Amino acid sequence: MRRNWKMLSILALCVMAAGGFGLKIAFSHCQVPCGIYNDELRFEALYNQNITTIDKAMTQIKELSEKSDALSANQLSRWVTNKEEHADEIMHQMQQYFLAQRIKPADEGDSAAYKDYTQKLVIIHHIIIDSMKCKQTVDPANVESLKSNLDKLYKAYFGKDHQEHTHD
Repeated sequence: MRRNWKMLSILALCVMAAGGFGLKIAFSHCQVPCGIYNDELRFEALYNQNITTIDKAMTQIKELSEKSDALSANQLSRWVTNKEEHADEIMHQMQQYFLAQRIKPADEGDSAAYKDYTQKLVIIHHIIIDSMKCKQTVDPANVESLKSNLDKLYKAYFGKDHQEHTHD
């Protein structure tokens, strides 16, 4: 019996150690009903980290693509990767956080709740499509559409317009 505990302890430590290496840390919340959510913070990260990074990456990609030196090619590759990762993160947040955990299905019999529910689903679908387009292109119109649709989701979600956070 003592040996089993020792083996289980070693196995548990190995699993925990392996889990700490090679895994991408996501800004996602667990899918257990712990009740700890911060939707405002989630939106701020989408605006200030993800969309801002995608926008800056598009600018850098355009600038670096005009150069032909090795350093610029390396940086170009890194900006493309970074842009794609942030677009993926937005899609992940929409799917795994909002759709899976925060947007609750509504009964068709409750027309007001069902309208609110379907409105949020449609907006999230547009955000996912915009994110995909941001991933595939360097067109700033896709970033503007993404931001506009995130504004719409914010309003549908909180019932108020998003106010950009400033550090004045």
